[in-house]
Amino acid sequence: MSLPIPNLLFLAPSHYVGGYVSPEALQAVKAHGITHVIDMLPEHEHGGFDEAAMAADLGLYYAHLPIVGGHDLNRGNAEVLDRLLAEVGDTPVLVHCMSGNRVGALFALRAHWLHGEAPEQALETGRRYGLTKLEPLVRQLLAAG
Repeated sequence: MSLPIPNLLFLAPSHYVGGYVSPEALQAVKAHGITHVIDMLPEHEHGGFDEAAMAADLGLYYAHLPIVGGHDLNRGNAEVLDRLLAEVGDTPVLVHCMSGNRVGALFALRAHWLHGEAPEQALETGRRYGLTKLEPLVRQLLAAG
């Protein structure tokens, strides 16, 4: 089964990351057996779609961690992501934003700040999780500690 999510990546054992989730995509997420969704879109990027309500209707665990831009790429949000992923454990989870770029950025920062990965290794983790255009900013944040 294919999931209609832009830039979708699967990272074993249970992480799916990608871009915008439409109502149809959220139904496909449920049908695919993914039980948890972490949504990094700010409200204005949902285009009127109430993802939280639909996730609840589908019986999916839903968490909202809005990342608007570079100012939200901070240790506090990396800690929230880490806590949410710990709560999910090994169950299938989709973490998404509009393209996957903010997801990858926060995974890179989490890898360095919270899991002790060296900056270059953390950037590689970020790339695997969808980091693209935000890489220069993430590189600066990693260099700053």
